[in-house]
Amino acid sequence: MNLLRAFVNAFKVPDLRKKIFFTLIIIAIYRFGSHVPTPGIDVEAAQRFQQQAQDAGGVLAFINLFSGGALTQLAVFALGIMPYITSSIIMQLLTVVIPKLEAWSKEGELGQKKITQWTRYLTVLLAVMQSTGLAFLFSRGDPFGTGIQVNLIPNFDAMHVALIVISLTAGTALIMWLGELITQRGIGNGMSILIFASIISTLPAEGAGILRQKGFGPFLVICAIGMFIIVAIVIMEQGQRRIPVQYAKRVVGRKMVGGQSVYIPLKVNTAGIIPIIFASSVLYIPTLLQNVVQHQGIRDFIDRYLVNSTSIFYMFLYGLMVVFFAYFYTAIVFNPVDQADNMKKYGGFIPGIRPGRQTAEYLDRILTRITLPGALFIAAIALMPNIATAAYGIQQLPFGGTSILITVGVTLETMKQIESQLTMRHYEGFLK
Repeated sequence: MNLLRAFVNAFKVPDLRKKIFFTLIIIAIYRFGSHVPTPGIDVEAAQRFQQQAQDAGGVLAFINLFSGGALTQLAVFALGIMPYITSSIIMQLLTVVIPKLEAWSKEGELGQKKITQWTRYLTVLLAVMQSTGLAFLFSRGDPFGTGIQVNLIPNFDAMHVALIVISLTAGTALIMWLGELITQRGIGNGMSILIFASIISTLPAEGAGILRQKGFGPFLVICAIGMFIIVAIVIMEQGQRRIPVQYAKRVVGRKMVGGQSVYIPLKVNTAGIIPIIFASSVLYIPTLLQNVVQHQGIRDFIDRYLVNSTSIFYMFLYGLMVVFFAYFYTAIVFNPVDQADNMKKYGGFIPGIRPGRQTAEYLDRILTRITLPGALFIAAIALMPNIATAAYGIQQLPFGGTSILITVGVTLETMKQIESQLTMRHYEGFLK
């Protein structure tokens, strides 16, 4: 009842209602673009290939995850949000090693705008490269190693390839713009919302595929695993370590300020769903290399170990990258040295810990300790459906853990944003 009441209250607030409707309109535009065929392709062949690819799983399911089914039919939005995610990863890595980017990151909003602009340029460059690769992949026999013959470009010449590359690149740029619109004028993080919409759109077809392949029993098992993951990830997202902070009393003008006691909430899973997205993005690279490298031995190795989600090596690599990106992103979003300096500047201290360097070391030690179980937890949750899939031989849900983690994480973050706005207007939120 509280959840339904919160939904009603959300639509009672005019500003919040406009933001929700605006977000839904952008999602509808995004899903529409995922079904608009790219100029120059054989539409009937694309429809046949999409139908065959739904039961193929494996590589196709991996690279099709973030496009919401647009890739297998080579729609205008076939590249999805993947180029932007990849460019964001590259820019964050370069921020650590390039002094100029590091200086921009410390300039506040102005510096962040510069980094965002260069991220857009890099996104367009990656979109041109990936769309060129897709044009060649979809014009020859069996590029994905699934036994499905692909020939979606009947007139394969320079003019048609250029048209396809321009269309796919423009589609990626439009997706990037739509995501930024949601962030600025809608509800939640725009890119995360678009990924959420892509994943949700594929769930009905995946569920039908399980019923068609294995029957009702395995379908119930997969649903039970999904429900367990949902409950577990909700509990993990709410877990935090509260560090008490005491502020000393000081005189400002004629007033005595300070003296209050607050706390720093260090989340067990500070990085949220970002490690899953980053790890999936990195594992997208071997798929592209598989179709570029001509050496048969290297292609067989990539196909066997790097794109086969049921192999032990793939699971180990996937879990290791999730743990790595959890620590990496946590280090980016929370700097213990800056936190300690800000506390010292305003007269704050942790009881029993000296201000300054010892406070930074204490925060870093606590954050390192609580990040490890959080990172291992999301890695284990992400791999559980892969293990169940390998045991049952189901190809339809090779990324169930990733899908559920992203959808639940995005849902929680969006609900918290709505709840914060409801709370400001004295309405009861979702999580009360």
